[in-house]
Amino acid sequence: MKKLLLFLPTHFTCCLIIGILIEFQYKLQLFATVNAFFFFSLFLIVLFVLNRFKKRQLFTITSWVLFVFIGMFTVYFQDETTSKKYYSNFSVQDSLVVLQVDKVLKSNLYNDKFIGHLKKIGASNAVGTLLVNIQKDTLREKIKVDDVLYFKTQLILIEAPKNPYQFNYKAYLEKQGIYHQVFLKNATFLQKEASKKRIYSLAASLRDRIEASLKKYHFKGDELAVIKALILGQRSGVSSQLLQDYTKAGAIHILAVSGLHVGIILLLLSTLFKPLEKLPYGALFKTILIIILMWCFAVIAGLSASVVRAVTMFTFVAVGLAFKRKTFVLHSLISSMFFLLLVKPLFVFDVGFQLSYLAVFSIVTIQPKLTQLWKPKWKIIDKFWQLFTVSLAAQIGVLPISLFYFHQFPGLFMVSNLVIIPCIGIILMGGILVIILALLQILPAFLAEIYNAVISLMNQFVAWISLQESFLIQDISFSFKLLIASYICFFSLVYLLEKASFKKWVYFLISILVFQLCLLLDKSKVVNTKELLVFYKQRQTVIGENNHGKLTIYHTLDSLSSQNMGMIRDYKVGKNVKEVVYKKSVPNLLKLNSRFLLIVDEVGVYKINELKNPIVLLRNSPKINLERLLVTLTPKLVIADASNYKNQVLRWEQVAKKKKVPFQSIFKEGAVILE
Repeated sequence: MKKLLLFLPTHFTCCLIIGILIEFQYKLQLFATVNAFFFFSLFLIVLFVLNRFKKRQLFTITSWVLFVFIGMFTVYFQDETTSKKYYSNFSVQDSLVVLQVDKVLKSNLYNDKFIGHLKKIGASNAVGTLLVNIQKDTLREKIKVDDVLYFKTQLILIEAPKNPYQFNYKAYLEKQGIYHQVFLKNATFLQKEASKKRIYSLAASLRDRIEASLKKYHFKGDELAVIKALILGQRSGVSSQLLQDYTKAGAIHILAVSGLHVGIILLLLSTLFKPLEKLPYGALFKTILIIILMWCFAVIAGLSASVVRAVTMFTFVAVGLAFKRKTFVLHSLISSMFFLLLVKPLFVFDVGFQLSYLAVFSIVTIQPKLTQLWKPKWKIIDKFWQLFTVSLAAQIGVLPISLFYFHQFPGLFMVSNLVIIPCIGIILMGGILVIILALLQILPAFLAEIYNAVISLMNQFVAWISLQESFLIQDISFSFKLLIASYICFFSLVYLLEKASFKKWVYFLISILVFQLCLLLDKSKVVNTKELLVFYKQRQTVIGENNHGKLTIYHTLDSLSSQNMGMIRDYKVGKNVKEVVYKKSVPNLLKLNSRFLLIVDEVGVYKINELKNPIVLLRNSPKINLERLLVTLTPKLVIADASNYKNQVLRWEQVAKKKKVPFQSIFKEGAVILE
């Protein structure tokens, strides 16, 4: 660990990440960034002249600052919004838009979805990336990667979630440089095949050929979907039920080609080509061959961002393994991270990127210590012990970030991993063999049936694990403070395990105290929370009253379906609510500290004695004279929820604006939180 901390690329990578975060968050202009760098450099030179710093210290600080600026520059230069050709600089209205498809996404009930980059708007060249929604039609020719679409339509801004703590799809797409989307019907666009094929298109064509070949050998349903996910990197065909089963079993990582799959392939290839080490320059030849084969797998898997990221990481790890020292592996890991962030800086926000590096780092540093706890005499038991420690080490590394993003912990993850992971190597290598034979049309029927049966058994086992819901801990509230404190503890533990000393024990115990302090801060925040919120729900009224961690939901919903429960569950987890009570009624008056929330419904009653300056909520389109209400009650704020007619809300907004009374439309602004 100490050697890793002294490794220069570790410092540079940390500074690079700081620069990326600064530029992404604050969107600094290039001119201001260059000026800041110039004046900071001038300041350092002055200090050097005055002998306030030693030469080595000056060089170190200058290097750190330099890589912070490099991080900022990489984000700035890859930000298409800074280009003069960015589509927002053109008038899209009534202009012909030319777009090339980059990626095929999973369809929803109504639309096929794609990501594409703009080529032209009217007669002008343009840049930018859009989310494309096209109405489903079984008669339409399949849209493929690299196809060019021509259309005229309005660009629609991707909206943020309307309720608190919901998954922010807008922010997720912004980290990919996507800010707008288009909706197309089948008669409103023209589709053409690209004249020049990119490698992504060739990879997509290869995947289509593979899928067609597998279907000839009666692979279908969930079995075909799992093969496509495991080997071809295509999870779009996986049913929602199967996806849910793998999630509950703690094995969702199996269905995404990532570091796990590439790592297993690396280990299998290392074992397979081990005899090459006996030859002159055999170790070098073995490493080159492994790297070539891993990149061949990346092409088969479609060269998606997660696959390229994983193969790049393990390319560096393969070089590190060639030296047969843990330190070289860690150095290779950091070097690969630095290289990837230099090329694709926004990978730093990718959950898969974070999980992959944390898992591999944890395996390399913690797993050897765990294996020393017990030395089985029997070889087969030792193999299972090795597998157990690998799974446990990886889980330790990714647990905090998994809780932060997914808010659940599968208690049987070890059982599912102990059964599935040994099979993954066989399934991956067997799958590649099956695919090659299927493409050559020489796949024996018995081999296809055996492979199909293995996949089916794995799915059944995962489905059984997912049914053991008593072992699945859900709705875990885990704040960002706890995430940071957890990783302070984690890295302190790694530092301690390397070689224990009094100073390292002090660091570790301090990290535990920091974690406990964060827990106390979160708990005090829950205890002190008292707020009312009006949720966004089309044609319904849903009001929440959070009273020191107890949430009361007043609603008009016919049933609390999973869809309706989702927005309440998100708030519950985000606010660490301990108890939820549902009441199928909406009161006329609610009190928040010294303020009142007056709820005016379709009956239109609002005159209450001695009630002055309340907050007014309008629901179910009450037939009232709003101007008279404003004069009578002089409210501090008027809110219109999503149970009202939109045109009536617009009229109310104009009246409130005329009377200079604050007005909030939940249709426009989403849920309102009153504290």
